[in-house]
Amino acid sequence: MSAVLVEAGPDKGAVWHFGEPVKEQRALEAGTAWADLSHHNIVAVSGTDRLKWLHDLTTQFVSDLQPGVWMPNMILDARGHIEYQFNLVDDGTTTFLVLDPGYSEQLIEYLTKMKFMLRVEVSDASSHYAVLRAPGVPTPIGGPFALVPRDELESMKKTFGGVATQVGTWAMDAERVAAHRPRIGFETDHKSIPNEIGVLNGAVHMKKGCYRGQETVAKIYNLGNPPRRLVLLHLDGSDVGFPAVGTKIENEGVVVGFIGTVARHHELGTIALAIVKRNTPIEATLSVDGVPAAQQVIV
Repeated sequence: MSAVLVEAGPDKGAVWHFGEPVKEQRALEAGTAWADLSHHNIVAVSGTDRLKWLHDLTTQFVSDLQPGVWMPNMILDARGHIEYQFNLVDDGTTTFLVLDPGYSEQLIEYLTKMKFMLRVEVSDASSHYAVLRAPGVPTPIGGPFALVPRDELESMKKTFGGVATQVGTWAMDAERVAAHRPRIGFETDHKSIPNEIGVLNGAVHMKKGCYRGQETVAKIYNLGNPPRRLVLLHLDGSDVGFPAVGTKIENEGVVVGFIGTVARHHELGTIALAIVKRNTPIEATLSVDGVPAAQQVIV
């Protein structure tokens, strides 16, 4: 069957599925799948000081990052709210930041302002490089990934296609939700802090030096719990449609949170990542647009 494309959202134009999403999910889990992620944005940071500079600006420990190692990372605002989420990799001379579509322009503007006298250069590399989800068993950050020059992209797709099954965002989302990996703009809003979404000791390194927003992260980690938490919802699967991202979640008629990514998993059924108030009883059956949903606590 020909590809069915995503019609809206940041993945618009990407492949949603090829008509057999269950088969695609199983291939992804088995490590015999690949996916085209070339719609994502890529920001390149070059220069001698790039790793130390990124180490100081971001939530991750990257000052000694070795070439070819992929890492999750974030940039927070002064109050600890999540502004940017990305994966990065270094090739020995340049560090590449891979972001969701729509964030690169603002990130480049911010990074350029923070250069000062350091030996770093920041540029949009989206027209020169692309990312593919390479064949292999899923990694904790959703890889393995392959950073490919655009002029080699079609050749690499053919190579991957010769040894693995191409899958779409349906399978990728199902794997991500089941693995409890939040995505900016889906499981985050303007108030989101890392403590709420399960990325401490992942995208947020807890033993590195100061970075913008660290005070909030450290204070809440050491002295108390965040006001909200990431949960996995198991939704009644009898409804054919999916609730939209941002749909309100209710507990006995009271709004307690919002839904993020919804996916139909080949084993778990209809599942979703969601953000709810921490004081929401774990045993409570929640409602999403009238659809019953049971919680599984992640954070």
